[in-house]
Amino acid sequence: MGRTVNKDSGHSFEDYFKRATSPMMTLLLLNEKPMYVYKLSQELERRSNSTYKMNFLYPVLYRLQQQGYVTEYSQEITESHRTRNYYAITDEGREYLDYMLAKYRELLKAVDTIIEGKGDIDTTMPTDSGFDGEESF
Repeated sequence: MGRTVNKDSGHSFEDYFKRATSPMMTLLLLNEKPMYVYKLSQELERRSNSTYKMNFLYPVLYRLQQQGYVTEYSQEITESHRTRNYYAITDEGREYLDYMLAKYRELLKAVDTIIEGKGDIDTTMPTDSGFDGEESF
């Protein structure tokens, strides 16, 4: 099945969803342990059975860093002094992650309720519309 794209913007529903959830997914993984970008990308892909692929993690990490939710540090990984940049979640990042997870669950529940048609929707027509046929400005 081909990827359906919004004709006005060139972006798919999947693109918008990933963009909205990528900070939460990034913080969720960093909450477990510090990681470097390639490892973050691999872990997202692995845990989602290759459904959740993110090619542009650096902008997400930079934004989270600017907001104080993530820190960056370098670590030597070889005897030849090769270093790798790791990202770690901050205490503020954990608080923000908790907030995002709560909001995500709340919104997901609301969307599911709407989709399933279980919401309290008033389908009756009002008896008095408040319009008496005369314009009043």
